[in-house]
Amino acid sequence: MSTLTCIIVDDEPLAVRLLESYVEKTPDLTLLASFTDSINALNAVKEQKPDLLFLDIQMPNMDGMELAHSLPEETRVVFTTAFKEYAFESYEVNALDFLLKPIRYNKFIAAVDKARKLHTPQASTPQSETPNTVFIRVDGEWQNINIDDIVYVNGMKDYVLFYLDNQPKALITHLTMKAVEEMLPKEKFLRVHRSYIVAIDKISKVDHNDCIYIGEEIIHIPDGYLPAFRAFLETRTFKQP
Repeated sequence: MSTLTCIIVDDEPLAVRLLESYVEKTPDLTLLASFTDSINALNAVKEQKPDLLFLDIQMPNMDGMELAHSLPEETRVVFTTAFKEYAFESYEVNALDFLLKPIRYNKFIAAVDKARKLHTPQASTPQSETPNTVFIRVDGEWQNINIDDIVYVNGMKDYVLFYLDNQPKALITHLTMKAVEEMLPKEKFLRVHRSYIVAIDKISKVDHNDCIYIGEEIIHIPDGYLPAFRAFLETRTFKQP
């Protein structure tokens, strides 16, 4: 197990001491420094380049969100705050985790485990081929559908509707959206809404209101799904000179 290094930044001394106690009892996690001042903390982070930064958001001089925008690329942020309304903003800086105060040790260690998985090189394993078809139960029968024919999937309570190319009616089956999301290949499908999964290559356009046009449907992307969708768009658009 590789050792991770970390720095703690919080303007509340009691919060700092709590996190220090958590670091002390966590194997293979080394504390480099603790700060109650964000300016001094930023200088130390740039110099020491820790693997992890436990960072409060509401602080004087420079708040945690501003500090996070100035970090070395190799340092991952775990925000620690009493205000859950900052959770969405944390996507902007690709935060590793978002811990709400009062922070419990089990939540703390879960964040550290996330960092450890990113930090530890994964052994390469043979990849099994992605299947071309999936079976879904429709009207008591198992239908084998081609994954490439799926345009989008719409969840409605305990049922899921599969919309396919050249098929006027949706196929309705008793499933959850989570099960469908896990079943469909990530490189071909993207969840853009609590109730919608779309085939990436079937999207015809995305308008200025963050609406996806696909098949006969127009899907507005809610705020919670926008960061992931915009990150996807970055990988599929030409870079401006």
